[in-house]
Amino acid sequence: MRIGFRTPLGFFDTVRRDLVRRHPFAAERVGFVLAGATLAGQDIVLLARSYEPVDDGDYLPDPRVGAMLGPDAIRKAMQAALRTGSGLFHIHMHDHAGPPFFSKVDRRESRRFVPSFFNANPKVPHGVLLLSADASRGQVWLSPRAEPQEFAMISWPGRPQRGLLV
Repeated sequence: MRIGFRTPLGFFDTVRRDLVRRHPFAAERVGFVLAGATLAGQDIVLLARSYEPVDDGDYLPDPRVGAMLGPDAIRKAMQAALRTGSGLFHIHMHDHAGPPFFSKVDRRESRRFVPSFFNANPKVPHGVLLLSADASRGQVWLSPRAEPQEFAMISWPGRPQRGLLV
């Protein structure tokens, strides 16, 4: 079984425009992508539905990380996933060209918070996405106790991809 992620034309360009905005104290911005899930044979395809930016007031000052979210940010995102029956994907950006890689902090923290997304919707996968200027990477959990898996493919129509996972 392979797991892929698809977006509509221009979706990640819109997300990137939000993520590059300066924040009063956070070193980086984050958001959430809501995604539907469908089966394609034995493969799972996640389809981006919408992007939910994190409100400026929902960041907490924390010099140890680029962006620390307060409980309201997570609650709002989980309510949106519950309301729409979507998978929830935390997204942020490393602003460089070429394939992005999850940092040690990214990997550690996502293992802590992604399993809680299943409380909002236990029937669909959840995970994390990472953008660069011209590529993307992601990890997906199929259950709260499962190990994360790298996406086999992320489709970003209308944009040449470098470092695409296949």
